[in-house]
Amino acid sequence: MVIGALLALVLGEAVVGALGVTGRAAYAFDRVAGQPAAILDEIPGPETGPACPVDKRYVDEQPESLRPDVLAAWNRLRARAGEQGIQLCLNDGKRSVGQQEREFSDAVRRFGTRELAAKYVLPPEKSMHVKGIAVDIQPLRAAGWVERNGPALGWCRRYQNEEWHFEYDPSYASAGCPPMLPSATGS
Repeated sequence: MVIGALLALVLGEAVVGALGVTGRAAYAFDRVAGQPAAILDEIPGPETGPACPVDKRYVDEQPESLRPDVLAAWNRLRARAGEQGIQLCLNDGKRSVGQQEREFSDAVRRFGTRELAAKYVLPPEKSMHVKGIAVDIQPLRAAGWVERNGPALGWCRRYQNEEWHFEYDPSYASAGCPPMLPSATGS
């Protein structure tokens, strides 16, 4: 029994090491600089949440599993919005590779092709939700507030066809938002 547990531990470390070396995994870091805490791409976000208090058509997920810096930035953004009477609902935040793959597969079924689906839902290897830096904000009135006020806090809308999708990068606060793309595919 002990040998089996040790073997599982060694194999697990070997897999994590191989993923890190090949660049196929991103690491989340805890407060000890440089010490890997988990493989961020595999950390799932919540599947759903309670109803958004200001628009019951949406949910308000807990911001679980966002990168620590992104979580802190989300909390600052939400607090600033609240000071101005705006309630932000986190309709969708962090997703694991598996969660994103399900979202993408559903979009392929809905739109008929991978190319059309990718205009709204990216495959896991390209999604900023998987990296833990993207949030979808509802209702659209709240998303509009973030589009106007979020850049000063590092949040930018990235796609013209997704009024609700924002990504965090601390450099946006000083350098400004990058040009918006027509869709997630860039076209």
